Amino acid sequence: MFNAITITSVHVLDQDEALDFYVGKLGFVVGDDVDLGHMRWLTIVLPSDPNRHLLLEVPGPPSMSEESGAQLRDLLTKGALGAAAILTTDDCQKVYDTLKAQGVEFTQGVEKQPYGIDCAFRDPFGNHIRVTQPTGEPVTITDEDKARWSGRPVS
Repeated sequence: MFNAITITSVHVLDQDEALDFYVGKLGFVVGDDVDLGHMRWLTIVLPSDPNRHLLLEVPGPPSMSEESGAQLRDLLTKGALGAAAILTTDDCQKVYDTLKAQGVEFTQGVEKQPYGIDCAFRDPFGNHIRVTQPTGEPVTITDEDKARWSGRPVS
């Protein structure tokens, strides 16, 4: 029925600041930047994946009421919206080192996981972004992994 996911929305508080971060630090490029009069349609893409756009959208009209937009902006700044994106890489440690040197705020350092190696950071607005270097092998999740991820003591 469908062919692809081509646009995913990422809520931001300031589109120019979002461009500085996503393009200037993370290496995305501008896909579309169009003034529609009532809003700015701003998308970014990874050069290696030009058909999948992230729409950098400020919560509020015209897609939602100002009241709903204010509530969403509040949740965003608290980091309460969950993962905005999971980006893959061939070298998680290099990504971590590069972004850390640029002042990116990491919420998790580089860790070996059953599915590969990953880390996590926040964008300037509170969005959680994970970086994963997939193992490429079948994954086995142990009870110890489940306990560690849930925060329960490992027995």
